[in-house]
Amino acid sequence: MKIFKGRIKDSQIGYFFILPAFIMLLLVIFYPMIISLIMSFSFESRSGHTLGNYTLLFRDSLFWQTLKNHLIFVGIVVFFHIIIGLSIAIALNTRIRAKLFFRLIALLPWTVPDVVAGITWKWMYDPVYGLLNDLLSRLNLIHSPILWLSDPKLALASIIFADIWRGFPFVMIILLAGLQAIPEELYEAARIDGSSGFQAFRFITVPSLKKLLIVALVLDIVWESRRFGLIQAMTQGGPGHLTEIFPTLIYKEYFQFFRFEYASAIAIILSIILLVVSFPYIKEITRGE
Repeated sequence: MKIFKGRIKDSQIGYFFILPAFIMLLLVIFYPMIISLIMSFSFESRSGHTLGNYTLLFRDSLFWQTLKNHLIFVGIVVFFHIIIGLSIAIALNTRIRAKLFFRLIALLPWTVPDVVAGITWKWMYDPVYGLLNDLLSRLNLIHSPILWLSDPKLALASIIFADIWRGFPFVMIILLAGLQAIPEELYEAARIDGSSGFQAFRFITVPSLKKLLIVALVLDIVWESRRFGLIQAMTQGGPGHLTEIFPTLIYKEYFQFFRFEYASAIAIILSIILLVVSFPYIKEITRGE
């Protein structure tokens, strides 16, 4: 960087290297975000800015039903992602044969695109040709086909189960990396002291994974709150709106009903919720050791 010598300090040169990425972030993320924020305050034909969209939003029963579905969907999925991801990470961190093979097998669901996973599970749930009903029928567990995605009592549970399968490797990879960073000497010392496996898990594994558990929890909540392709491919938010979550509702309002301002208001509400949820993650990664 001799060209800039005498004009720019060495400590400032780094900013020029990140400038293209920063401009790209402005164009791809911040510009649409600002436009959506402005649109959310534009209500019908009224001039100026108003809270009309937000007033209408909080009076809309569909919004509250979607919020309920969203919380149930994200809460259950993330809970099982943490439980299953941690359990499989612990199993894959032990001394077993073909460890790499089993790690690749456990990672496979995460490599499947959302839409492909949704189409696959929709076929598996099919009441006539689906694999699941056929298997249950062969085992004499059912006598008539189950309408997994059409039954109001089963539709949400069905997409939750599919998404648990689809997303647990994300948490597993994060926690597996944390487990590999725990010194083996700690477990050896615990065994010498007569600690049981549960005690070693409680007093060594969990405290050592505390930060990564927070990171995995928050990132998974954010990721699942953006889940669209799988649900759109399986139910499109139906039957009725029983599997509707915010991404599918925003899509319908924006691209099907062309209510751009109303859809923007929903997106802003979702962004605020995710920002509040992200505070523990931001605090954790910015806090000094």
